[in-house]
Amino acid sequence: MIVINRRAVLALSMAAILPDRSAWGQEKRIAIVDWAMLETALAIGIVPVAATELLQFRSIAVEPHVPESVADLGLRGTPNFEMLRMAAPDIILSSNFYEYRRASLEKVAPVFSMTVYEPGTPPYGLAEKVALGLGDKLGRREQAAAYVAETSALILDLRMRLKYHATRPLFIINIGDARHFRAFGADSMFGDVAGRLGFTNAWGQESSYSAAAPVGMEALAGVPEASILIVGPVPPEAENLLPQSGLWNALPAVKAGRVATLDPINHFGGLPAARRFARLFAGSSLFSGSASND
Repeated sequence: MIVINRRAVLALSMAAILPDRSAWGQEKRIAIVDWAMLETALAIGIVPVAATELLQFRSIAVEPHVPESVADLGLRGTPNFEMLRMAAPDIILSSNFYEYRRASLEKVAPVFSMTVYEPGTPPYGLAEKVALGLGDKLGRREQAAAYVAETSALILDLRMRLKYHATRPLFIINIGDARHFRAFGADSMFGDVAGRLGFTNAWGQESSYSAAAPVGMEALAGVPEASILIVGPVPPEAENLLPQSGLWNALPAVKAGRVATLDPINHFGGLPAARRFARLFAGSSLFSGSASND
């Protein structure tokens, strides 16, 4: 009688997913626990053997594409260390968000950590440094430099194309429920990129490099001349209830049709998230199709 235990099942599963180490030649086997590092690595041509929360990444971050060959390590905050060891990485990419896990991760492989988000620092410039740092570390220096330059050029091009539209302040928000939202301040990636596109953030407060704690929808009436940009995903319940909400429909921006909803974007992303935000924003209904979607 053959007994197959949990470890054996995991080993068989990983063997089916991961390429043979010999197929990599001199390439490093890379595991990634942070999404900003994951999307940046993929953008400069680095495909990891394993990364965290891939189903969610494909749904929320969306791009770059994650090949099916990449094994899913589970939650970012609590990765499956058994699977991580079986992936046999030469290096693990992380960030300041997961420093509390560094000691455990280093028992598996050396950790390379960089920071995109830190209090008081606009994240776009840090995201550029992360891309270049990854390129230097992993032998993709030219690809990283090209990606940084291309992203900067895209944002500059979109700024020029949108300059006649940058006359109103802009709320950039994520919907919590039908009565509450979270605002992205100028210290968030979305706020930073909107500023680089020439727009004034209507949310005058900092948001601790993320989105501010949920506040009531009535706060959106505080800057009546502002437009509202919603970054997805929107909870299904809120999506169904908002069109019927008297509070929502009474907001000046809603009454004037100055509201647009973008497809999901990684809230804690690197340059790929910045690039996706800029492109989707420029192609949004706020500008009546005046900017292309490419």
